Amino acid sequence: MSRPLALVDGGNADAVLLRLRSALDGSGPAVFPVAPDAGAEAAADLGGASAVPAEAALVVQTSGSTGRPKRVALSADALLASAAASADAIGGSGQWLLALPAHYIAGANVLARSIAAGTEPVLLPAAHFDPAAFADAAAGLTAELRFTSLVPAQLARVVDAAEHDGRVLEAARGFTRILLGGQATPPELLERAAALGIAVTRTYGSSETSGGCVYDGAPIGSTQIAVHDGQVELAGPTLALGYLDDESRTAEAFVERDGCRWYRTGDLGELTTGDDGGGGTADGAVRLRVLGRADNVIISGGVKVSLDAVERAVRSLPGLEGAVVVGVRHPLWGEVPAVAVAGDRQPHPFLDDVRAQVGAELGAAARPAVLEELDELPLLASGKPDRRAIIARLGGRIAG
Repeated sequence: MSRPLALVDGGNADAVLLRLRSALDGSGPAVFPVAPDAGAEAAADLGGASAVPAEAALVVQTSGSTGRPKRVALSADALLASAAASADAIGGSGQWLLALPAHYIAGANVLARSIAAGTEPVLLPAAHFDPAAFADAAAGLTAELRFTSLVPAQLARVVDAAEHDGRVLEAARGFTRILLGGQATPPELLERAAALGIAVTRTYGSSETSGGCVYDGAPIGSTQIAVHDGQVELAGPTLALGYLDDESRTAEAFVERDGCRWYRTGDLGELTTGDDGGGGTADGAVRLRVLGRADNVIISGGVKVSLDAVERAVRSLPGLEGAVVVGVRHPLWGEVPAVAVAGDRQPHPFLDDVRAQVGAELGAAARPAVLEELDELPLLASGKPDRRAIIARLGGRIAG
């Protein structure tokens, strides 16, 4: 059996909310929020296939490491299980502020969790994220329990503003919990937020797990974590049905083992006891530590180099907490690490200092060949660094 699929402009959060409400209760079609101005392209790419499996309620498009789009199909049961697990982990259901695009899983989750809680979300206009506008929107929250989801770049702007603007500080402190996900967070940012009294929980998950299902390194709800052959795998009721019209990719990502269905995340990780290295408490509990993408590796001079490991080492240096490390082509070594940093923070270490520190920690092949200071780091709509744009910019610094 199948179910109709409705494409909705993800820039119109009110429309997504309306469609998602009927998708979750079964009275309407499944909803596919798409990026603004991408509706015609998405419709053409679907090739007229306007139906999805009967269980599907939401379709979220996400790009893999190859850039090939994946369309993740999620059931109402998975989304509602995610909402229930999150509410249990953060102290209850409440009112949400939407500060992320509704066509990303974290944004769609804010709407789904509002529906599950029976509250009306406050919708921040889908434009350039501004701490003052964030504070204005937060003033519209009326429930006792207040939540929002941000990415690190957004939290950094809130913290920067809150350190000198009492109104932004009051708004940020007013949230019962701010969920933070999408990418690794510099420890310094978490420390600054904590010093201001802002309650932040780091989340880990993806569209394939209905969003975050691991909070501060610990699984929430019925989520199970395993590290199999060095790669993080997740199981539980929040897993996606699979990828639309892509059986081979679905079979690669979702595997059966010991009677349980697991999602292979593509991330490298380890299970540790106590502090997960990112602000968790040393309470003796088992926590997940994500080490980086399994596919975010370059070969430099015949040596494998994890760009995630280089980025962690670079970000440990003063002035480079928000740096981004990418791999760029090199005429002699094949590929080399390159560092981009926003020019709004001074001073930045010299390249020689960075190379010495990274080389001592990770070996000569991991030493960055470029340190470029940009006016601002290019970002995707999700708030994550636009690594392709950064590669295009930094690649020109390597002599042919």
